[in-house]
Amino acid sequence: MTNASHSTLGVLPSVPLLVIVQAVVSAASLVVEIVAGRMLAPYVGMSLYTWTSIIAVVLAGFSAGHWAGGRIAEMDSGRALRWTGWSMVGAALTTAAALFLLRWGASIVLPMTENQIVAIVALCSIAFFTPSFFAGIPAPVLAQISVAANPDASGRALGAMFAAGAIGAIAGTLLAGFVFISWLGSVGTLVAVTLCYLVAAGLLLVWARRAGVAVAWLWAGVSLVAGLGLAGAALSQPSPCTRESDYFCIRTVDISADPNSPVHMMVLDHLVHGRGARDLPQVIFYDSAALFDLLAQARVDAPGFSAFFIGGGTYSVPRKWALATPPARMTVAEIDPAVTETAVEDFWFDPASATVLTEDARAALRTRPDRYDVIVGDAFTDIAVPPHLITREFFELVRDRLEPGGSYLMNVVDHADNLRALASTIATLRQVFPVVEVWTEARRPAPGERLVFILAAGQTETPVSRLNGRTPNPIQFARLADDTVEAIVITRAPIVLTDDFAPIDRLMGTRF
Repeated sequence: MTNASHSTLGVLPSVPLLVIVQAVVSAASLVVEIVAGRMLAPYVGMSLYTWTSIIAVVLAGFSAGHWAGGRIAEMDSGRALRWTGWSMVGAALTTAAALFLLRWGASIVLPMTENQIVAIVALCSIAFFTPSFFAGIPAPVLAQISVAANPDASGRALGAMFAAGAIGAIAGTLLAGFVFISWLGSVGTLVAVTLCYLVAAGLLLVWARRAGVAVAWLWAGVSLVAGLGLAGAALSQPSPCTRESDYFCIRTVDISADPNSPVHMMVLDHLVHGRGARDLPQVIFYDSAALFDLLAQARVDAPGFSAFFIGGGTYSVPRKWALATPPARMTVAEIDPAVTETAVEDFWFDPASATVLTEDARAALRTRPDRYDVIVGDAFTDIAVPPHLITREFFELVRDRLEPGGSYLMNVVDHADNLRALASTIATLRQVFPVVEVWTEARRPAPGERLVFILAAGQTETPVSRLNGRTPNPIQFARLADDTVEAIVITRAPIVLTDDFAPIDRLMGTRF
């Protein structure tokens, strides 16, 4: 006996209407999944571990919701519609509350653990499990009702419902990535999803009423007001971002000691990516950038040399090199136009001093035959170099874009008690360049400290083994001795990174 025996078929919604609701709910739930990554980034960054946790938590929520929806689907169709309508109210309220839950969770979880994976999973669960649970309830209920409403074509009805879920998921993913976050921001997008869930809740409760099931309209009205209130409160919250781009939550932090002589710091997601002072364009305030500058000057003896930058950040080095006589001829590939805009507005970079390409650096090098005296690799996803910019194939492309005797300088981050990412990068560079040097600050690191290395690759060695600079305090950098580098490579069992296999996140080590 089917649900049709418990309800009057004529008052059930038609299959097309059910398909539309399922598609909208599915799209909205995938929008939340994409937005989750952006919302977590200011707290724990954006990495392979972040997306793995988001997908796992959201799928767990959907699975629990589908199970609960299956229980609801066994009810009379009118009651099932009512319960599903209330589940959409729950989805709206928990989606609108996700911003507040995330901030509350971060204030508790982050001080309790230094383990990034534990923090990521915990914050994902606190903020996004419950919205996913409620969003998973409608699918089995609406599928069951579509069969009850169209018993003579139950197979086609079920097929339409499954297709609606898949198409909605595709649409939600595309809309979140290409439209909503760019135009509305992450909080505005959550508000739009909240409104979609409230509309779906209203329709389901109306259909339940028509099927003869009493609906507590007073509570429905209260829930509507609560959902709209939470959404409005979320919109009124100050954004953690100075700019929210398609790639990063960008923050400009004023760290000036003298308000008349501004000094700014750039934070992308949760990591500092550079500092700059308006009145000191020739002083580089970030250690790795200062070492890039010193190494390039030591390895390239021709004035007015040509340079290609992989990543812009604060554009501190291009800003300094533009002041040389003659100035360096510079090209910068910065994929995020908002980063360049921030550098111009907040870090005093003159865009006329360099050719700025708003595209991926690998694509820029592949499609342009120009050659350079020095290529600087300073692009990061969280603290790891993007996998496609750290492979043997990419390094071969870099080699082909260097002038004879040119140098490739790249930034690598690793931990003092790990160094597997460093060792594998060295091993990979050695497949392409005859000389690979490792430079870092000349001091003994603390156990487990996160270290920044600059690798210099080319045809010849740097003529010096130590470099002195200011950032703005005096700092000394040193080239690791050959036997030290060999010990790192031999003891860490490095792998050659390729386009087919570049597990850089794993090589950097899981920090338990």
